[in-house]
Formats: sequence, C-alpha cells, structure tokens
Amino acid sequence: MFYFFRGKVSGRRFPPQSGPFILASNHISYFDPPLVAAFTGREMFFFAKKELFKNRLFGALLRKVNARPVRRGVFDRGGLKTAVGLLENGQGLVIFPEGTRSLTDDFLSAKPGIGMIACQAKVAIVPVYIHGSNSLWKCFFGSAKLRISYGEPLSRDYIVSLEAGKKSYIAISEEIMRRIKALKEKTLSAI
Repeated sequence: MFYFFRGKVSGRRFPPQSGPFILASNHISYFDPPLVAAFTGREMFFFAKKELFKNRLFGALLRKVNARPVRRGVFDRGGLKTAVGLLENGQGLVIFPEGTRSLTDDFLSAKPGIGMIACQAKVAIVPVYIHGSNSLWKCFFGSAKLRISYGEPLSRDYIVSLEAGKKSYIAISEEIMRRIKALKEKTLSAI
C-alpha cells in the first residue's frame, strides 16, 4: 500500500523494538499518527483531541487503534498521567511537539508538554519527519512524494541529566524540533 503512494522510509533502525520511548513528529495531516507509527515495527499509542471521542462509535474506533483523548490548549493532568502510565508500562507513544497540525509545510513552535512527559517517564525521544502525508492523492499520481525519516534519539541519559522544570521541558522540546528540522533538510535534499 505504501508503495502506491511512492513512499520511502529511512532510519528504521532508530525506533527501539522494545521498551518505552516517545516518537516525536511534525504534524501536517490526520494520516500522520498511523503513518509514522507503521514503520516502527511495534504497537504504538497516540493522542487525539478529546472532541473526536464525543461520537461513541468513532471514539470506540479511535481507542481500538490505540488513540487516547487529550484536551488541547490547556494543561491536561489526565492526559499527562495517561502518557506517563503508557510509557511506564513499556509502550511506545507518538507525540506531535507542535500540539496541532500545521496547515503548511512550515513548523509551528514546540510546546513544552513533550519535555514534561519525557522527564517524568525518563524515556528517550526519537525524532521523525514526515513529508507528503497532506498530499496523498498527489503522491499516488506521482506529482508528490511521501517520505518518513526517523532520526537518532535524544537519549534517556540526556533526559535524566536535566533537572525537572519548565526550563528543561522547553529545552527538550526545542532540541527535538531542531532534530526534526534537520531531518527535513536531509529528506528534502534527497528528493
């Protein structure tokens, strides 16, 4: 199926095959969660805005594919507890540091939430850049290309070395976005 969208994946060796970790990606399409998770070789969990769970049938479907509800735009203590709990249970978690989809190919500012979750759970963060998921029809017909690039993790040792607090959460978020930007440059130069 991925072949029909002229997709290519690089860096598959970076997502760990066992144990907890965060997969941090840019976000340009509703298709991003399953696409970036599909090539990790393991079950992954992700968050979706709470409003999507209001419809019981659609909410049940989202839960079936490992989505968990989160309130956007505010501090969601329940979402934080869910994220840390999943990671403490050894799961992989997809997080979009920008907090929402970018309607362009430009990056939005990173939110400190990913840093807070990583510090509390003491886990590595694997950056990933996705390109073309907002133009799947163009990819299918060959006028665009779908690319997923996984990068070298921000190590658990680095995360643990930081003192928990807003300053560290922001530093982690900014560093992971810097790594995603570097993946973007590398990916686009190869197209």
